[in-house]
Amino acid sequence: PQETQAQPAAAPVQQEAVQSAPAEAAQPVVTETAAPATSTNSAKEWIAQRESSGSYTATNGRYIGRYQLDASYLNGDYSAANQERVADQYVTSRYGSWDAAKAFWLANGWY
Repeated sequence: PQETQAQPAAAPVQQEAVQSAPAEAAQPVVTETAAPATSTNSAKEWIAQRESSGSYTATNGRYIGRYQLDASYLNGDYSAANQERVADQYVTSRYGSWDAAKAFWLANGWY
């Protein structure tokens, strides 16, 4: 008699069911533009509070106003609007941003 070896049954092939997720409607990209301004305003206010307690009329020798700018920078115009404009120009020119000016202030005690 001829013996036949039993062939092992092939393991059933398992197919993974791949289900694609239902397509979601494209959502508009929301860009947060307020964060940098808030950070900038926060750093600017922080400096104003340290320099003059936020007062546009504070004086300390030749340093004037909210940001204690050298009087020569203000050219005799000590108005709040001019102090804001000149302070922004000074900080942008010297540090690039109010956040960088704050970092300098923290390291040196002045800006």
